Amino acid sequence: MGKFTSFEDLEVYKLTLSFTIKIFRLLNEAQLSREFAFADQLKRATLSISNNIAEGFERETDNELLRFLYFSKGSAGEVRNILNVLEAVKLIEAEKYSELKNDVVIISKQLSNYIKYVKKRS
Repeated sequence: MGKFTSFEDLEVYKLTLSFTIKIFRLLNEAQLSREFAFADQLKRATLSISNNIAEGFERETDNELLRFLYFSKGSAGEVRNILNVLEAVKLIEAEKYSELKNDVVIISKQLSNYIKYVKKRS
């Protein structure tokens, strides 16, 4: 798997873990806790980003890693969409929305770069 010995070594995983903590804190806020469907889907999609990075890495083949990195990137898009809806219906403050959206866009870009890296080395 190159110079990385575990998925925890990957910068994109570290960013995703930090982002997940922010989302879990957001979900503890009163207004969102009453919106079970939004909260549940946001939590599952957010966890899916890091879960797929980890699962793909542990598969120990580049083809499987790429497959799961694409799942992870898809989940990042799902999270971004949910954040867009939350902002549109005013269930999240504009400042918090901007911060989280920026974070997930960065994660998505890093996933794209990691995908390119893995494809080149294959």
